[in-house]
Amino acid sequence: MTRRSASSLGQGHPAVVLDLSANGLGIIRSLRRQGIAVYAFDTEPKYQIGKNRVAVCGMCPHPVYEEEQLLRFLLAMGQTFSQKAVLYAGADDYVEFVSRHRERLSASYSFLLPEHSLIEAVLDKRLTYQLAVRHGIPCPKTFVVEDARQVEEAIPHVIFPCILKPVFSSDYRKRLNKKAIVVEDAQQLRRDYPYYRQFGAILLQEWIPGDETCLVGVGTLFDGHMNLLGVFSGQKIHQYPPYFGSGTVAVSRRDEAAIQETLSFFTSLQLKGLAKIEYKRDVRDGQLKFIEINARTWFWNSLAARSGVDLSYLYYLSLTGQDPQPVTTQTEGIKWVYFVRDLIAFWQKRKDGNMTVREWLTDLSGPKEYALFVWNDPMPSIRSLISHLKNAWKNRR
Repeated sequence: MTRRSASSLGQGHPAVVLDLSANGLGIIRSLRRQGIAVYAFDTEPKYQIGKNRVAVCGMCPHPVYEEEQLLRFLLAMGQTFSQKAVLYAGADDYVEFVSRHRERLSASYSFLLPEHSLIEAVLDKRLTYQLAVRHGIPCPKTFVVEDARQVEEAIPHVIFPCILKPVFSSDYRKRLNKKAIVVEDAQQLRRDYPYYRQFGAILLQEWIPGDETCLVGVGTLFDGHMNLLGVFSGQKIHQYPPYFGSGTVAVSRRDEAAIQETLSFFTSLQLKGLAKIEYKRDVRDGQLKFIEINARTWFWNSLAARSGVDLSYLYYLSLTGQDPQPVTTQTEGIKWVYFVRDLIAFWQKRKDGNMTVREWLTDLSGPKEYALFVWNDPMPSIRSLISHLKNAWKNRR
């Protein structure tokens, strides 16, 4: 861990961020701009890329495979602070860990999560889709397929192409680095299902027509009494991996229909704290179809802060008793860019004949917020660039 005293970083309640991906860096930089002392931790691979000069950074035990060690690590750290630290979980594994150990962690940390049963439902896409259907949210047709027999039973009711989607996306992506698999016909489904099933439980789902620009995200912050403190909406433009992945270019764009749907849904769920929902607008009828929920900040959360809706800071203010005023308006047209990932995605799309250089440069134009690069702390972006290009070269070979 880089050794710097809390007094050299800021005053008041410190913040502890569990995540050093682009998500975590967005939180860290948001808080540091406000003079808050930030301590950031992650497991070894993400730490090596995301360690930075604006926070005290270090490696921590894994939240799944070293659960008890991580709990002891955080409890010991909490004893070193003179005031309770505000705790941020920037990845699903950390969210589940904090939720499961909330009683013991709450002695040293301030955080806000919904009931653990709701956390479990959000992390398990089978349960998430049940919640959406129960609350009348339009969803793609979805089948739970746990074996080859259920695949055969589903085939007569499936319209191809369709997608295979992991039930637990964070675990699945670590194993295979795929968010979804496109299936063109029943023959491919029968052939490929056994291979993908070995990496985790899978859903068979209707494919909603439309490109990546049809994906809309809404981020929210509700306090412990379900008062709205902040809301932001944005639109994806590109993803990595292409077509089904995490955003690499997104734009700040207020989508009133998505916002109203989200506020109603989250209020019904009592989804307090930080959260984000994603929809896809169906090009056939213009209807928003539910995709997923995260009970945390998301990859491009720094776009919300740049657009005037700093959810991470509002969360800090709320949990430290500073009674922030709600923020429900945003600056539009700002783009968030994860450049190296977007470059690799562009190479793939150009190879597929789905994007030209001119189209790519047009999509990147305009005022920008970079996922990793800032002038006063460039090393995370440099390390990420080297790592991604090395992996891309290995994959090509």
